[in-house]
Amino acid sequence: MKKIAFSLTALALGLAAMTVQAQERIRVGFMSPVTGPQAANGVDNRDGVLLAIKEINAKGVKIGGKPVVFELDINDDGADPKQGVQIAQSLSDKKIKFVMGPYNSGVTMPAARVLNDSDIVVLTVASNPKITEMGYNNLFRIGASDNQLGTKMATYAAQDLKIKTVAVIDDRTAYGQGVAREFTEQAKRLGVKVVASEFTTDKATDFSSILTNIRASKADAVFYGGYSPQGGPLLKQMRALGISGPLLGGDGICSSETANLSQISGDLNTFCTQGGSMLDRSDKGQKFAQLYRAEYKRDPLTYAAAFYDGMHMLAAAIESTQSTDTKKVVQAIANGKYAGVTGEFSYDAKHDLKSSAVTVYTFKGKDVVPLKSL
Repeated sequence: MKKIAFSLTALALGLAAMTVQAQERIRVGFMSPVTGPQAANGVDNRDGVLLAIKEINAKGVKIGGKPVVFELDINDDGADPKQGVQIAQSLSDKKIKFVMGPYNSGVTMPAARVLNDSDIVVLTVASNPKITEMGYNNLFRIGASDNQLGTKMATYAAQDLKIKTVAVIDDRTAYGQGVAREFTEQAKRLGVKVVASEFTTDKATDFSSILTNIRASKADAVFYGGYSPQGGPLLKQMRALGISGPLLGGDGICSSETANLSQISGDLNTFCTQGGSMLDRSDKGQKFAQLYRAEYKRDPLTYAAAFYDGMHMLAAAIESTQSTDTKKVVQAIANGKYAGVTGEFSYDAKHDLKSSAVTVYTFKGKDVVPLKSL
């Protein structure tokens, strides 16, 4: 009896092994800063993709009648362009065909060339307009561009906040310069006077010199093109120097990390723009937020929903084409429509979203609260 039981056990294990082997594994690369100053955003992006993969694998996807399983190859680019290029080459060497990310425009611009040359499909939230002007057929933007983020923030500042004069700061990154430029151009078109222009870096901690200049300009508001790790301390130092006007920004400061790092209790008087419609105003958005909180015991930050949508869109394209051939997948995404949590994904010739809602947010304590979709 023991011998028979052993044989049956061995047979069961063998069948299980055959089942595992029968499943094709589709490895999807991931690039974002998951350590360092921007880690909170990178981890948020990663967890959005992982939540989507969990759902996709639970539902089951088949290609040619055979089940496939999605896996995530996680890479920490540290928001560093050189590191991003190295990771892009590594993903190419691993024969990975699809990449979620990068997050930063400064990383995406050099890494995208390597990824495109390797025929890798790239789904990125990086917002600098130049990214989709480089002509890379395999790259799609899954969020709003700086054209939309900066322009809509300027429109809200002029029309809703009644701002007449503004000081502009950027962090010299591709993202920071891009969103600041778009904000400035639209502000001028709407009659808002730019009374000071300053710059810092994405590693800075002391803003006293540029803020002293801005205080002397008596600007009604300050626009910052950069990210939360500097945005929070910048806001803290603004208030310490008696600059009480609103801080404005793009999606780079649109997270609770800005509030946490500012160490300010009460009204932050801070406004930011982010691609996508308000999650709490749609059933899909509310469901996503609930699922995310249940899985990770915290609220999603800026782009978890976009990365979640992007992964689902990629899986849908692979399933609809019944192929992992990148040319077929690119064509399916470029010509198709996908209804996601953050809105509809349909693309123009440059692979920018044809229509990307932009939402203005503010802060209530540590929470980022939607105000208005534009």
